[in-house]
Parts: sequence; structure tokens; C-alpha cells
Amino acid sequence: MRLSQLAGRRLVAGIPILWLIVLFMIPFLIVFRISFSEVRLAIPPYTPLITWHHGSPSLEVHWSAYKFLFTDSLYISSYLYSLKVAAVSTLCCLLLGYPMAYAIARAQPSVRSVLLMLIILPFWTSFLLRVYAWIGLLKNNGVINNVLLYLHVIKEPLALLQTDFAVYIGIVYSYLPFMILPLYANLEKHDPALLEAAADLGARPFTAFRRVTLPQSLPGILAGSLLVFIPAVGEYVIPTLLGRTDQIMIGRVLSDEFFENRDWPVASAVAILILLILVIPIMLFQRAQRRELEGAS
Repeated sequence: MRLSQLAGRRLVAGIPILWLIVLFMIPFLIVFRISFSEVRLAIPPYTPLITWHHGSPSLEVHWSAYKFLFTDSLYISSYLYSLKVAAVSTLCCLLLGYPMAYAIARAQPSVRSVLLMLIILPFWTSFLLRVYAWIGLLKNNGVINNVLLYLHVIKEPLALLQTDFAVYIGIVYSYLPFMILPLYANLEKHDPALLEAAADLGARPFTAFRRVTLPQSLPGILAGSLLVFIPAVGEYVIPTLLGRTDQIMIGRVLSDEFFENRDWPVASAVAILILLILVIPIMLFQRAQRRELEGAS
């Protein structure tokens, strides 16, 4: 009986581990290996890492791709711009998502399910179609400008498309559910009796929120922020369709290096640096999860 239980546990744990090895670790090692090569006009378009000279293997490691990233201003500005867009978008999602998650968590159970369905409803539509819909809303003769002109709020169309504002709108709209759902899962578990006790002790509603609700919701805030920030850093579709042409995010740079310039070593180095930048928030997220589990136990 114990042997069958042990085998079952190993099987349950082995399936996700095998999934991670096949779909993450092996591709990561391939990209990591290519990043230490040099570009060449061949198939594949990079030099081999191990070459044979007089019958013996020789390891040839090239750092030119990484040196190029730190010396070319295009890549530095793209990294900084991507981090700025992701940080601002995450903050906007938090400011919008926290009140919505709080309202859903405090709503009646019958209403709560309907509100959650409305939050998830956009996922039933193609992500690409939703981004294209914003083009129709933000362009010079789009819905927003036409309504403002009709109401005589503006005299000429506003330049909304191909701006940073359009990128923020697209990212916040697309990733807002990823902020709301972790916050709701956290806020829904709070005991309302704590707020009642704070009110009995003379705390005003804002003080009770600041000293009771907000500290308890920090794990949800961190989880939602990371779920928005991490994919927003490497976002490709939204900046390409809605953003500026003179300032591109690192996801677009990565795509251009792979498919247009066919410089696979530089593209691989870009991907590795993105991963290294995101390792810190991922570790913070895991640490917060461990603390929450330890506190619950």
C-alpha cells in the first residue's frame, strides 16, 4: 500500500516536472547556448559552440552578443522603456483593480458570481481582436474623437493612437483581470469582524482600511502586480499595434532580431537578459507565497 502511494506521489509530481523540463528547461538551454555564439550566413545562422580541431573538441564561447547589448543605446533604451511601461501599467491596474476586487469581495454571493463573470468575459474574445478594437476607438476618426467632437469638447481630433497613452490603455485593459482575480481571492478571505472590531475601538473607515484591510491584502497586491508586470515587460502585440514607432519595447526588438536581422545570438542574449530581469520579481512572488502559506498554517 505504501509503495503504491509513493509511486502515485512520484507520478503526480513527475508530470509537472517533466512538463517544465520539456517546455522550459530544454528551450532555455538552447537559447542560452545560442547567446554565446556568433552570427554567420548559414543554416543555422550561428557558429557552433563546440568545434573539432585535429580530432579533439574545442569550446568556443563568444561574449560579443552581450557586449553589443550593453554598448548599443537602442537596447538599453528599449529595456528601460519596457520597464517603465510595465511599471506604470501595473500601477494603473492596481489603482483600478483594487476597488473593483474589494467591491466584488463585499458583494452578495449571488451578485458576486455575475461580477466575476463580467471580469472574465473579455477572455472569451480573441486577444488580437480586442487590441484591434482599440485602434477603431483611438484613431483620429475613431469613436472617442467623434464623440468628443460631437459634444464640442474638442475642436480637432486628439492624437491618441501611436502614443504611450494608447499602449498604457491597451495593457491595462488586457491585464486588468490578472490584477483583480488575485486581489479578490485574497480580500474574499478577510474576516469582516476585524473591521467591526476596529470600528468599535473608534477607528474611522479609512483608518480601519489602512491598518487592517491593506496589510492583509499585501500578498494579493504582490501576486497581482507580478502577474501584470512580468508579461507586460515582454509585451509585443499591444506596443506594435498601438504604440509609437520611434520607441519600441524589448519584445519588438527581440522579434526583429530573430526574424528580420536573423541575428540569433543577439536575440538570444536579449531573451536571457529579460529572464534575468524578471527572476527577481518571480523570487519575490515565491517568497510572498511561502510566507502566506506559513501564516495560514
